[in-house]
Formats: sequence, structure tokens, C-alpha cells
Amino acid sequence: MTTLGQVLPRMLAARGIDVAFGIPGVHTVEMYRGLPGSGLRHVTPRHEQGAGFMADGYARATGRPAACFLITGPGIVNAAAALGQAFNDSIPMLAISSVNARAQLGRGEGRLHEMRGQSRLIGEVCGASRTILAPEALPEALDEALARFAASRPRPFHIEIPTDVLQLPADGVDAMPAAVPSPPAPAPAAIAEAARRLVAAQRPLLLLGGGAVAAAAVARDVAERLACPTLMTVNGRGALGPGHPLDIGGFLPFPPVRTLVEQADVVLIAGSELGPTDLDWGGRGPLPFRGTIIRIDIDPVQLNRGARPTLSICADARLALEALAAALPGRDEAKIAATATRIAPVRAAGPSAGDARYGRHLAIAERLWRTVPDALVAGDSTEPGYGFCLGASPPAPRRFFSSATGYGTLGYALPAAIGAKIARPEAPVIALIGDGGLQYTLPELAAAVEARAPVIVLLWNNGAYGEIRHSMRSSGVEPAGVELGRPDFQRIAAGFGCATATAATLDALAGALVEAAGADRPTLVEIDESRFAFT
Repeated sequence: MTTLGQVLPRMLAARGIDVAFGIPGVHTVEMYRGLPGSGLRHVTPRHEQGAGFMADGYARATGRPAACFLITGPGIVNAAAALGQAFNDSIPMLAISSVNARAQLGRGEGRLHEMRGQSRLIGEVCGASRTILAPEALPEALDEALARFAASRPRPFHIEIPTDVLQLPADGVDAMPAAVPSPPAPAPAAIAEAARRLVAAQRPLLLLGGGAVAAAAVARDVAERLACPTLMTVNGRGALGPGHPLDIGGFLPFPPVRTLVEQADVVLIAGSELGPTDLDWGGRGPLPFRGTIIRIDIDPVQLNRGARPTLSICADARLALEALAAALPGRDEAKIAATATRIAPVRAAGPSAGDARYGRHLAIAERLWRTVPDALVAGDSTEPGYGFCLGASPPAPRRFFSSATGYGTLGYALPAAIGAKIARPEAPVIALIGDGGLQYTLPELAAAVEARAPVIVLLWNNGAYGEIRHSMRSSGVEPAGVELGRPDFQRIAAGFGCATATAATLDALAGALVEAAGADRPTLVEIDESRFAFT
């Protein structure tokens, strides 16, 4: 007899999922029976929150989902913060948990891991949650998850399986996947109208969000055909490539960019929710759109949030931008050069237009990608992470992602970097994190060593929750609860089996990054805020 739990890993592998992150427990043992020989790699974090963040990093690095295996009750609840981060940043992730046996549900008998309404709770941080009550329902739920990931706004999908259902025979269940639907294409009339308005515009502007990250090449083509300045949210960063003359990069909340937005007569927004964590730093409010707004988004509900469009195109961003490019005139080098000249002062003013505490970290970003140009950076909610969010220019899409957008969790960067490294073993992967955030997920260094994932942990150490301390002082509140002391991170990391280094200058940092990028084990590179020289 083949049980449902035994066939689960093969069902996942048949659907293109090749990694599962999880901590085995008594309620998930049956999921592991079929793991050997299934083609599914298993990675064990040191906390279920780490499992979720690893799956998040894997998906951001590749655009493909990974799975999490989570026990009933505390396991799935431990992962809720990671699911919330993925939900808010539209990241595909498959969370598969057990739940108590069908006859035990809702009875309040005090059984192991029992909780009321597990699916309802986790459903609040997922796109959907499904309970499997019979073996034949599992492939249907898996196919629904993949269909949602492919043809709608991707968000975590939760499947819970009662422990007794995991042990039911599944010999007659069809484990093969259903066809994955194509994403929605744009209406031709809407594309024609968008092209007409954009061609007639005197000062068009393009804004790319995370929904356009898979459409980088065609987005660049549209920008060049329109010869228009291009802005990017954090999740859309890198779409035009390094040094592109039309790329303004980040700096979305700052006055020079806001003035450029205000002057635009037609703005094309592709795949962005226009979230305040991208736009409203310093309390400046939403971007001051004055012209026609054309929005492309796969989520029909999102099209009217953030900014009300004149023209809505509900479609996959890549398909819509491809259709739009075909309707636009060809590239004009003279117009591109003229636009580049016009926006040069805006590009130059960006780093100095905001908080200098954040702007100084752009020197780290520039040196980092100059030193290790293939690097992926997972950022945490920490001062350098905010600096990267506001203005760093990664050389390509999927090279920088951060928990400082959307949900804003702490401790994200290390496990997310591990997931990204497992997904992209050939690329250097850097976790950009503060000492406060690192202490949330510090044991995941052991998981990185065990998984042979030689990530680079770039630690910004100020002995505190520095951003909260700054916020308290700015608000006239005497700081309390924010001083964290000075753990010896070098010795702790070495104890987990990591290499270690420190850096007090940009040159020293570059040298440490080069050495760490060639290492066969994780490396902790520590920066003491009080001693680091940015010039």
C-alpha cells in the first residue's frame, strides 16, 4: 500500500517543485516516508519561520515556488510571519501542513498541537487555504496552487492534511499534474488606446513594480520606444540593466522624483501596488500624479488602489508590455539621449535628497556590485537595508529583495539568502542584516552550514534596534527596550562552522566579499557602525 503522505513528494516533484524546507515532527512523519527517491531535496531550518523565509528567498531568486513542510499548530503558526511577508510582496510559496485527525478536529480535547480553526488563521496570510479530507483531493489542491501562481497574483497557498488522511491508501490516485493555465492576456482595444495616449504624450513616464520583474527585456524595449524616464519600486529594481540612460532607479519618495512624476502627462504603471513602503518615506504621501494614468496589473482589485487609473489593463505584465511594444514606434536614439539629459539632474540629486543616514549606504551598494557583480542581496529591516531600498541599483532583476517592503519582518535576510543560494548555487548570495534582526534567526547559520549553502552574511552592528531607537528619539520618546548589548558574533558564527571577517572601510569590505564569494562555507562579515568609513 502507498499512503497519501508517501506519494506527496512525488506529486510535488511531478509539478516542478524540487525543494521542501521543513522540520519533521510527529504529525508530518508520513510526508517523509516517500522522500527518498522522489527527486525532492529537503532542507532543515532551525525554526519554521526560517523555512518560510527560505522558501520566499528561493521564489524571489527564481520566480518558482518551493514547498514548506510544517507540523500542526506551532509549526504552521511559527511560519505565519514568513507567510505574511510573502503575501504582502506577492511571492508564490506552497505551505503544506498537517492537522489533527478528522475525528479530533474541533473537539477541544487537549491533544498534541491542537488548535481551533488552523485553516482560518493561516488563511489570513495566504491567498487560499485548503483542507484535504480524501486522497483524491490533494492533486486537485496542488494544481489549484500552481494555477494561481501562474495566472493570478501569486501569493502563498496553504494545504493542510489531517494525520489520518496522510495514512490513507493513495494507490489509485492520479499523481500527475493538470495543465497549468496561461496568464491573462490584455484586451487589444485597451492596448491600442494605451499606445495612442503614450505616443501622443509630451512627457511620458514608466513605473515598474514587482509584477513586471519577469518582463524586464520587454519593459526595457517599451521604455526605449517611448524614450521615457523609468522608475522602479524595490521589487521591480534592475529591470533596465546597469547604467541605462532612462533609469532613475529608486528615490521614489524624494522631491526631485516627485516633481518628475508631477510633470508627467501620461504615466504607465506596470505591476505595482504603489505601496506606502515604497512611496511614503518621510510622510510625503502618495506620488503626485497629475496626468493620465495607465495601469497594467494581473489583479483586478489592485488596479484601483493606490492611484485611480484613466485606463485599466487587467493582464499579465509581460504579455501586456509585449503587446504594447508591438504597437509603439521604433527606438529613437536622439530622443533617448534628450531624455537622459533632461533627467540627469534628477538622477544626480537622488542620493542627496533624502535622509543622509540611508544615502551613505549607497556607497556600500555600489562597491558591493562592482566587486561581486553577480551577487544577489537579501535585505532585512535595517539601516543599510533601507538605504538599498531607497536607491540601490542592482545590475539585473531578482538581484535585490527585502523584507523592509510590505509586511516588514525582522530576521528575514539570513534564511531568505539561504533559500536563494539553494536556488542559485552558482551566484554569490548576501544577507544584508542588522544585529537585531540577525538575533531573530541566528541559528539558521547552522542550517546554512548543513545545507552547504555558503551565503555571505553582511552584518551591520550598532548594538541596538537602531532604527527603532532613531524613531523614538525623532518622536521625542526616551529610548527604551532597544539596546541589545554586544554579543560576540564572530565567535558565535565560528561555533556554527562559519568563516568570519570584519570590515572598517569600503576597500576592506570589497576584499572580504571577494574572499567570501569563493568560500565553501558561510561567511559572516561584520561592520561596526561606529568604526566604518564610507569614503
